[in-house]
Amino acid sequence: MTGLVPATIETEAALEELLSRPDPRDVELLRQLQGDVAVLGAGGKMGPSLARRIRRAADEAGTRTRVIAVARFSDAGLPSALAADGIECVVCDLLEPRQVDRLPDCANVLYLSGMKFGATDRPDLTWMQNTVAPAHVVRRYASSRIVAFSTGNVYPLVDPGSDGCDESVAPAPVGEYAQSCLGRERVFEHGAREHGTPTLLFRLFYAVDLRYGTLADIARKVWEGQAVDLTVGHVNAIWQGDANAYALRSLSLCATPARALNVTGPDVISVREAAAFFGRRFGREPRFTGKPGGPCLLGDARLCARLLGPPAVTTPQLMEWCAAWVETGGRSLGKPTKFERTDGRF
Repeated sequence: MTGLVPATIETEAALEELLSRPDPRDVELLRQLQGDVAVLGAGGKMGPSLARRIRRAADEAGTRTRVIAVARFSDAGLPSALAADGIECVVCDLLEPRQVDRLPDCANVLYLSGMKFGATDRPDLTWMQNTVAPAHVVRRYASSRIVAFSTGNVYPLVDPGSDGCDESVAPAPVGEYAQSCLGRERVFEHGAREHGTPTLLFRLFYAVDLRYGTLADIARKVWEGQAVDLTVGHVNAIWQGDANAYALRSLSLCATPARALNVTGPDVISVREAAAFFGRRFGREPRFTGKPGGPCLLGDARLCARLLGPPAVTTPQLMEWCAAWVETGGRSLGKPTKFERTDGRF
């Protein structure tokens, strides 16, 4: 991340600027990258800031790279806002093969589309979004390089004292959402093997952008006097800006057969200790519920740090940002991570 890391982030404009501010390593990647970049599923939580980060990195690198944001764009104002930042926007429903066929050629594809929230109520739509839409994309972009977003939910739950699953651990997803995510991975793996498409499976564990994320969930519960559930006593977290940077730089790691990469922060975070920290910051005694000691979803991201460098924002800094954001009335997206669920129902 270029520039000084601020002590606090006071506005959404400042938050968005920081999320999209390129790291020098991002800029160097754009200098070396051949071809344009498409962000599929650019209308979600990460897509806009990731697209802007790529655009800014390309501008700093002095390249003529096109950055193309593809989504249904349920937020009607987002396309014009992205266009103002030099990003081309294409409206497309990835479940519609004819629309996918009309997407522009692009050498580099970041696939962010997927469904988690509401998965329990609409398992049919979950499977369609998480497996059928990728099949259309794999066919359309068979000659491209693809970073396919996945999730740590494809891994088995582990004991609370564990360092987490690394990439050598075989998937063992719990619940239909996680199973559909493994299905998504299998579709991209098939494309890599059958078409020779260089692919990376980007297994992300809990990005935090202050408006949502594991640490944001805990901070807001302590602030509002709600009980913090200790059923899952340890979690991962990573600053979303770092997750954006890793996603972009993962284009350099795409391979055939597809390779997997765990993406999260370096720390296994105690939920109780995080709640205690927020309690001290807010001058409020945390309340707890749930029986501690149950299994957790944890990822070991040492390979990511070794290949792409350590995250720019540390866990203590991220916790400070979350505390200040909640304390000063910062907005929540109202999308809890539900990290305390161990039954796979989202």
